[in-house]
Amino acid sequence: MEPADGISLRQLLMSLGEPLAELQYAPDLDAVVRGITLLDPEDPPAARPGDLVLALGVRGRAALPVLRAAGRDRAAAVALKPVPAGSQEALRTAAEEAGVALLTVRPEAHWGHLDALVRAALAAGSPARPDPESEGGDLFGLAQTTAVLTGGIVSIEDSANRILAYSRSADSDEADDLRRLTILGWQGPEPYLSKLREWGVFQRLRTLDAVVAIDAHPELGLRRRLVVAIRSGERQLGTIWVQEGSHPLAERADRALLGAARVAALHLVRRRSELSADLRLTRTLLAGLLDGAAGPQSLAGHLSLDVRRPAAVLGFALPLGTGPTRSEALDVISVHAAARHRSALVAPVGDRVYVLLPELPRGISPEVLRGWAQEVSDAAGGHLTAPLRGAVGRVVPTLAAAPASRAEADRVLDAMASGRITAAVAALPDVRAEVLLGELLALLAANPEVRDPRLTALVAQDTKQGGQLAASVLAWLDHLGDVREAADELHVHPNTVRYRIRRAEQLTGIDLRSPEQRLLAMLQLRLPRTEE
Repeated sequence: MEPADGISLRQLLMSLGEPLAELQYAPDLDAVVRGITLLDPEDPPAARPGDLVLALGVRGRAALPVLRAAGRDRAAAVALKPVPAGSQEALRTAAEEAGVALLTVRPEAHWGHLDALVRAALAAGSPARPDPESEGGDLFGLAQTTAVLTGGIVSIEDSANRILAYSRSADSDEADDLRRLTILGWQGPEPYLSKLREWGVFQRLRTLDAVVAIDAHPELGLRRRLVVAIRSGERQLGTIWVQEGSHPLAERADRALLGAARVAALHLVRRRSELSADLRLTRTLLAGLLDGAAGPQSLAGHLSLDVRRPAAVLGFALPLGTGPTRSEALDVISVHAAARHRSALVAPVGDRVYVLLPELPRGISPEVLRGWAQEVSDAAGGHLTAPLRGAVGRVVPTLAAAPASRAEADRVLDAMASGRITAAVAALPDVRAEVLLGELLALLAANPEVRDPRLTALVAQDTKQGGQLAASVLAWLDHLGDVREAADELHVHPNTVRYRIRRAEQLTGIDLRSPEQRLLAMLQLRLPRTEE
């Protein structure tokens, strides 16, 4: 019987197949899965009726409360990473008592990948076979149909070699290393992709509207396969791969593959159009909320967010310049934000990217958010040539106060841009002095009337004559009047510093014995020369 809303657990397992998830216990394989909950260790255990709960970061017996809560909330299933042998029986017993299915996910698998595949299967409604009334139905169904027609094992990937859907295989031994690692890792592993580039496979896919054959390479763990590009006009949207299993591919496998690519193109074009329109609306509403031009109701209504829950904003400064680096940075931020918080929303604004984290658990630690931002920065460091700097806005009590969190993140990013903060990620409490100093200097720079004209004249004279009087005064003040330390910083003799201090006082008439004049000099002499 087909579920009216959602898909059966049986169908979901058929779509995911053995490469990702293994069933440990199920009270009813025909139970309907209607949604998905990403449960962070910081969240209290909770779910919605019919949800598949992905228990991120939960290990061993720590999953027992998650299973009990899932039963209480009438969830359909709970997915965990593999648990120690000593905990397996206790978890199965807890799942049986709770009346929920228990799945274990391969340790190499990415939670974000599993989340995306489950959502795709749920959106399709029935992943086991295509809908005859739509253009090819869903991608899972298309992959399975293509597998039947070609006699092989099929995967459909996007233009970045990330898995979108794949056919199930009755015999797991039929899958070679490339397919297995691709499914577990969400995208093709780089050593194999490097070989495909070396053999000219990707170049031929870009230039040919035809099936490309790849011979078997047993020494690399690769079986024979066919691949074709999915195109919309001149634009390549992705690829369909067919790996030969224990039997040769069908005689006309290439023809079936070409047809599948054309059906997949219709599906991907429609999906991109729908996602693009929805994304534009979401980003418009999000930008309006973050800059205070609009209240939270429109965004909350569009995405069904709870405006009464706490929220916070993370800000990231994009690398300078345009092109792939900026788009790659946006991808890194988006992927890691979504993996950490199921409701995360990303909005690029100028040279910055903001991540709104709505519906946060009450009492969430700022350290947790700082850790999330640090993960994004560290991940970007492995992909980008320029560092990605991040700032953590404070947790605000409701979604309506999100602009205040964004403003706090901006204050930290502004101080980072000036070079006063060297940390890759910071929150205002960590760097309050540097931030406040920067804001005081900005006020001085914008209001010449509050500066001491004698100090302005001293800097102007140094600029004109190439002198170091102002720099020496500032170094002496920074070292609390310690001439030797100031001299070490300036790489001059202490007597030179003493002379310069006396000379500066003589020329300007300032009295550096006065605390007020010392304070003003410490601030004003920090202004860039162009401001004086």
